[in-house]
Amino acid sequence: MTDAPAKRQRADKPEKIRCDACPVMCYIADGRSGACDRYANEGGELVRLDALTILENRPDDAPLVPFLDREWDGELVSGEDTFITAVGSGTTYPDYKPAPFIVASTAAGADMITVVTEGIFSYCGAKVKIDTDRHLGSECAPVRAEGEVIGHVTTSEYGSQMLSLGGVNHLTGGSKKEGRATCSTLLALCNGETVALEIDGGAQLEIAAGQAPVVNGQREERMRVGCGSATVGMFAAQWKGLVDEVVVVDDHITGVMSEHQAGKVIGWAPSGIRVKGRRSTPGRYFQVAEPGTGWGGTDLSDPLTILDKWRPEQGARPGLSLLMVSTTGENAAYYQLNDALEPVEMDMPARLKPSVRRIEENCEPSLASVLFMAGAGGSLRSGVTENPVGLTRSVQSRLTRVTVGGAPVFMWPGGGITFMADVTQMPRNAFGYVPTPALVAPIEFTMRADDYAALGGHMDYVMPLQDALRGAKGRQNDHRLSGQRTEPRKQGAPWPVAGARKPEQTE
Repeated sequence: MTDAPAKRQRADKPEKIRCDACPVMCYIADGRSGACDRYANEGGELVRLDALTILENRPDDAPLVPFLDREWDGELVSGEDTFITAVGSGTTYPDYKPAPFIVASTAAGADMITVVTEGIFSYCGAKVKIDTDRHLGSECAPVRAEGEVIGHVTTSEYGSQMLSLGGVNHLTGGSKKEGRATCSTLLALCNGETVALEIDGGAQLEIAAGQAPVVNGQREERMRVGCGSATVGMFAAQWKGLVDEVVVVDDHITGVMSEHQAGKVIGWAPSGIRVKGRRSTPGRYFQVAEPGTGWGGTDLSDPLTILDKWRPEQGARPGLSLLMVSTTGENAAYYQLNDALEPVEMDMPARLKPSVRRIEENCEPSLASVLFMAGAGGSLRSGVTENPVGLTRSVQSRLTRVTVGGAPVFMWPGGGITFMADVTQMPRNAFGYVPTPALVAPIEFTMRADDYAALGGHMDYVMPLQDALRGAKGRQNDHRLSGQRTEPRKQGAPWPVAGARKPEQTE
């Protein structure tokens, strides 16, 4: 026989609800959240767990101003004071839906529209700039997180090593473990958390956006002032008369004062020095050593290794003084030639210490910078307009401004809507994920109202800014928002709707 009370209990148990905010389509039990931790079932209603984030055009220490503390008089609220970001807004999935919020406001005397949505980005990644003079890894070397390859080392730039992390091939083109590791690392990086990375044949790293990187357990303090050649040129006049020869050791371009044009211009006498490596122009040497974490990004612990026999016929003599220094001033040593014309290390003279400190002083603090990079595809664009190419052309022609959580973006030229944004300019915890795997990132499109109508925007879904601020959910959302949070504009960041074109004057 069937247990009737048990049968009634199963019948009375609330049913799971299905979330359609992403392709996973979770069935969520009452009191539980979906796989992404962004949506939950509260009493049979789908609830967005992250609060809708609103930027206020105020400094950090300014007091909060209550939203709409007076009765609305029917005029559009100014977007010059308040901006609704897409953080916590919800997505357009399944992609035929209009964006969660399409908000009307005014700015610079113009009627404006801001389309607010979170995008599900499989085509995304992070470009990471690490300020360090140390060698992190060979170009194209794999970068690993949790043992999985999630990116690679790319070209070195002036005083920085660059990493390319993520991308669709790592998110979806490899194993499930690779995709999960890539997604979790990107999510942590973009949300300002510290991640551990390992470069094949290179360094172990701990990095967080806007923080000093840790290389092989050592926290970096400064990026180099310049290459060895540049350092020679910058400080030549300050060393003139204090020392007979200066060598600035650098993995890329080592500078030698007496041979360099900067030295010749100010009358520096030849020293008879000989440097191993490939000579470029006078006073500039390539490949003096292998890359590493020693002097000037080389593998050197003893800089004298790069020197050959001195030439007395070209000025070498006993007692000749030599300063060898790295491009950050972190390493420096002083030598004098003995009777056999061999450099002997001696205590650093007081007269030279200020110049070494000056190199250190001119080095900027070492940071790790993280740029989120993604392409806004056709599906996301359909949440803005029924004809997605219209949005693409509007963005390319600069009629539409793109922001990510209110932060400015660099828009790549060419086809599509491909952008990069500094994650430190975004609200905290601006990024989420779906276990497809893909990142969920905020994106906003701001334009004049007449331009929005002209590109075929979803005009029937436009809501006044004041309605959104009062807590109304977007008409096209099928979930309840869990509330609002406000943040001040990031220091130095432009206001998202600033610079709107004023309406043309008519007679």
